[in-house]
Amino acid sequence: LVMCTLQEDDDLPYEEEIIRNPYSVKCWMRYIEHKQNAQKSVLNMIYERALKELPGSYKLWYNYLRERRKQVKGKCVTDPAYEEVNNCHERALVFMHKMPRIWIDYCQLMVSQCKITRSRRTFDRALRALPITQHPRIWPLYLRFARNLPLPETAIPIYTLHFPLSFLGGLTRFTDQLGKLWCSLADYYIRSGHFEKARDVYEEAILTVVTVRDFTQVFDSFAQFEESMIAAKMETTSELGQDEEDDIDLELRLARFESLITRRPLLLNSVLLRQNPHNVHEWHKRVKLYEGQPRQIINTYTEAVQTIDPMKATGKPHTLWVSFARFYEDNEQLDDARTIFEKATKVNYKQVDDLAAVWCEYGEMELRHENYDQALRILRKATAIPARKAEYFDSSEPVQNRVYKSLKVWSMLADLEESLGTFQSTKAVYDRIIDLRIATPQIIINYAMFLEEHNYFEDSFKAYERGIALFKWPNVHDIWNTYLTKFIDRYGGKKLERVRDLFEQALDGCPAKYAKTIYLLYAKLEEEYGLARHAMAVYERATAAVEPEERHQMFNIYIKRAAEIYGVTHTRAIYQKAIEVLPDEHARDMCLRFADMESKLGEIDRARAIYSYCSQICDPRVTARFWQTWKEFEVRHGNEDTIREMLRIKRSVQATYNTQVNFMSSQMLKATTNATGTVSDLAPGQSGVDDMKLLEQKAQQLAAEAEQDKPKPKDKILFVRSDTSRSELAELAKQANPDEIDIDDDEDEDAEDGEPDEVQLEQKSVPTAVFGGLKDD
Repeated sequence: LVMCTLQEDDDLPYEEEIIRNPYSVKCWMRYIEHKQNAQKSVLNMIYERALKELPGSYKLWYNYLRERRKQVKGKCVTDPAYEEVNNCHERALVFMHKMPRIWIDYCQLMVSQCKITRSRRTFDRALRALPITQHPRIWPLYLRFARNLPLPETAIPIYTLHFPLSFLGGLTRFTDQLGKLWCSLADYYIRSGHFEKARDVYEEAILTVVTVRDFTQVFDSFAQFEESMIAAKMETTSELGQDEEDDIDLELRLARFESLITRRPLLLNSVLLRQNPHNVHEWHKRVKLYEGQPRQIINTYTEAVQTIDPMKATGKPHTLWVSFARFYEDNEQLDDARTIFEKATKVNYKQVDDLAAVWCEYGEMELRHENYDQALRILRKATAIPARKAEYFDSSEPVQNRVYKSLKVWSMLADLEESLGTFQSTKAVYDRIIDLRIATPQIIINYAMFLEEHNYFEDSFKAYERGIALFKWPNVHDIWNTYLTKFIDRYGGKKLERVRDLFEQALDGCPAKYAKTIYLLYAKLEEEYGLARHAMAVYERATAAVEPEERHQMFNIYIKRAAEIYGVTHTRAIYQKAIEVLPDEHARDMCLRFADMESKLGEIDRARAIYSYCSQICDPRVTARFWQTWKEFEVRHGNEDTIREMLRIKRSVQATYNTQVNFMSSQMLKATTNATGTVSDLAPGQSGVDDMKLLEQKAQQLAAEAEQDKPKPKDKILFVRSDTSRSELAELAKQANPDEIDIDDDEDEDAEDGEPDEVQLEQKSVPTAVFGGLKDD
């Protein structure tokens, strides 16, 4: 054979090389490339020799088959050379039956020879030999072959074989149209008369779709199909008559339709669970749908707790375990309920609170059945120190190693110990809670109240002290409030210095929001058991320590208590301080009350001086009540000179406020004119809007400047001397205006309208006996 193929001298090196390396594809391919221009029979012989040595080489087979197909290209399909090429492909497929390219080339070769039966069988062999993932490479050629066939009887089986599979392929590809695709497949079987097959498709669809929209489409189509089947049967019966078999068939169809409608809520719930199998709420709804079916309920609970991953759960997974156990409890199967709870305590929940809730529910179940010792044993087991302790918020550790720090479990154990245990066991539980540093202010208060109930008063006070050491403001407020109240109730004034130290300790760092309650309690203590001056000192401290909005109320309490203890004259200094520190709104009220008190004491000049001082912060346009009160005061206690002075002050104050407003308006107008040219240029439109914004901004700026430049009225107190007689005031008035005539009280309005010359009053220093520490003007 070698001698036959060795026709040229330059073939010798290649022959020697393949003799040395008969299993090297590269050596054979170099030899074949060298003989590309040789006769076809020589080239084919070299390929045959190579494939005899390497029958599993895809490269050799692919190139050889391609070469053989090129050799018959253009020849008549009846030429015997085609059959030789076909046989060559058959021999190749013995080794290359998993290669889709070889099958595709072979199938195309058979189609080109117009051999219909052999082509169809070759396509079928390819589909059977190749894996399902390679079928999409065969089907387009197969369908094109079937579409070009002149024989429909042969094409129909091909389409029948293909389309059910390709529809299934569409369900995996077009997931947003699943409902429509399932309905189309069922409709195909309905039109074909395969009603049972259509019903199977519908059932499969409603058990596989994962969206409510697809489920609604499939279910409505399914229900319509069942209705049409019933209607068709009734129509056939009415036309052909009715027999017993027809009655049974009709009853069967009605039962199917009724069953479908009844199953709808359960089927919809299944859809939602397919969307999220870890949805706890939907599993609870599924249990309710099986109400009255114990076996189905148990199966549902079992499936739920096995399916849900606590780390992925939506909702509280422990509620399923608790409900499962409660189901057994309601059916008086306590042993089974305990088994469920024991399994529930071993689940690795996401949150410690979930496991704590399981332990608490376990204990509650035993309490409901009066198994008190068992309940105590369960809670003590839950709070036992694990072999491997972990921090409460360390999520890397399982919850079983962290539940010993759960306050929920400890709180229930403390309640049980108080009710069922001994004093020592209860005290040990509370001490343990505090040692673990998981106590709350309420736990501290409960512990102290427990000790107090057993007459361990000092121990209860120590519990309060431990709580105070644990917490800071504002959490410690309730502890301090309860502690101080209990201490005063217990000892009263017997340990006055100790309780004073407690109050000072409580007030040290106390926020203003919580200071009022403690200061009032402190002052009450001093009033009942201490000294009055100490109580007054506490009230005075309170007026500065409370929040600004509470100072007015605190001053009222201070004044009331001072008047009750020392008398109303002692409140003058308090009134003065209140007027100094309170905002204008409350300062006006204090001034009116102060003046009213002085007038009741007969100190008319003092009251008038207070009204005169307060007038500096009373705009007549908004504080008409103040001016009316002053006017009524002057009518009762003054004369025409004092009324005239009051009216002059009123006009002066009003002019002051008007001057400020006019100044701001003129400045605003000037700024607007400088910015836009003239005021009339502010036409509607975008520029007008911008100018108005500029105007508003300038007005706000001027108002702020005017407020800063406004003289502080509290720094300029103009009190009228109490020793100035009315005759002297009248004489001064006559010197200022000798032509003045007497007027009655009814002419007040005329006096306000006119602008008489102001009376020049002599200003003298106010005696210190009047207002004590007020600053001299």
